[in-house]
Amino acid sequence: MASNAFLIAITIVATIFAPTLGYGYKVGDDSDGWKLGDNYTEWANANIRDAFATNHVVGDSAGWRLGVNYTVWAESKTFRVGDTLMFMYTPGSHNVLKVDGADFQKCASSNATAKPLTSGNDLITLATPGKKWYICNIADHCSKGMKLVITVFEAEAPAPAPLPGSSAPPPGTSAAGEISAGPLKYFVWMLAALALSKMVVA
Repeated sequence: MASNAFLIAITIVATIFAPTLGYGYKVGDDSDGWKLGDNYTEWANANIRDAFATNHVVGDSAGWRLGVNYTVWAESKTFRVGDTLMFMYTPGSHNVLKVDGADFQKCASSNATAKPLTSGNDLITLATPGKKWYICNIADHCSKGMKLVITVFEAEAPAPAPLPGSSAPPPGTSAAGEISAGPLKYFVWMLAALALSKMVVA
């Protein structure tokens, strides 16, 4: 009886997840599609960057607030071009202001036109490499630790395609050496078929 329950569970899991193991891209996305005059290399590179991008919630579950050591938080992360920072806090209690290194040390902005983000769910895309500085400029929050400095690295480059005339990639891998979802999908389906046949025999 227990083995039948196990086989039923495998079948259900395989049925639910096997169709989702692959991921499809619409070339050129919805607006352009496949047509003359577009740079599909640029489109592909953008999709690769998006696939590897990470959304960093600043402070993780603590969010953006007093009493968190954001230097320690940042030390455990790697930030790359294309990643995003999400500052989460109660609107009105804090804000997020991008500053330069000198203003970061002073906990004050010398840019009179700089406007802080105040939504409480502030999303910042890291578009360029280098150091980035952020503070809360409400009252003395920055001097009490609500300040974040990170170093952003270049986005990871995809593995190069093989040169013309080189050997074909091994079965089950793409030209970039990534494991293809196809064989895994078929394995899951085979597992489901085996489970069904065991149920019938039992």
